[in-house]
Amino acid sequence: MFRDNFFKKVEDKTNVNKETILSLAKKLQNSNMKDEKVIREVIQEVGSISGKNVSKEKEDKIVNAIVQDNVPKNIDKMF
Repeated sequence: MFRDNFFKKVEDKTNVNKETILSLAKKLQNSNMKDEKVIREVIQEVGSISGKNVSKEKEDKIVNAIVQDNVPKNIDKMF
C-alpha cells in the first residue's frame, strides 16, 4: 500500500508514471555509472521524461561529478 501511495504521489507531482520510473531504476541498476556514455544517455533520458532540456554545460558538470564520485548529498545544490 505504501509503495502504491508513493508512486501515486510521484506521478501526480511529475506526470511520470510508475512503469517509467521502474524502467529507469532498472536501467540505472544494471548500468556502469562510471561509463561517460551511459551517464549521458541516462541524463538525456531523464531530461526527456521530465520535459526539461539539459544544456551541454550542465550535462558535462553532472557527468564529471558522477565519474569523479563527487555527487553532493543534496543534488539540487548542483543546479
